[in-house]
Amino acid sequence: MKLRFAVAAFLMLFVASFADAQKAKEIPNPSIDMKGFLKLAGEAAEHREKRRLTEDEFIAMAKESGVVVLDARSKQKFDELHIAGAVNLSFPDITVDSLATLFPDKNQKILIYCNNNFVNEERAFPRKEAAASLNLSTYISLYTYGYRNVYELGPLLDVKTTKLDLVKSE
Repeated sequence: MKLRFAVAAFLMLFVASFADAQKAKEIPNPSIDMKGFLKLAGEAAEHREKRRLTEDEFIAMAKESGVVVLDARSKQKFDELHIAGAVNLSFPDITVDSLATLFPDKNQKILIYCNNNFVNEERAFPRKEAAASLNLSTYISLYTYGYRNVYELGPLLDVKTTKLDLVKSE
């Protein structure tokens, strides 16, 4: 019994010291800010809840003057099928400079959609895990860069029956 207690105590101390060593390991990089990201992601999540649109709302808003529909999928997937009139800026290419060039006015009304808004076209809209939906990443990124006039297509739509005009790139 004493041996078990000693082994258990040793293991607890070992695990605790290993956890402390892992916690203490800091590699400074002022270009990466996890705490800032998590804070802004939380703010963006709250902001987003009032900005999710039905299919009909998305279509109506897309027709408004000056509104941009943004597709953040890869150029390859965009070229295969996208909402007519959408602009493609692949998610990895969302940067300070690309946004300043494409959307110099941070009040620009931007509508977003992603893979997880469509079914029955796996090639152009491959499924992602729900928590890894590109809508979420794109919304958080745009929010982080100061864009607050962003709206998101909410529902899951069938490409065969959607009212949205889906086209291939020429």
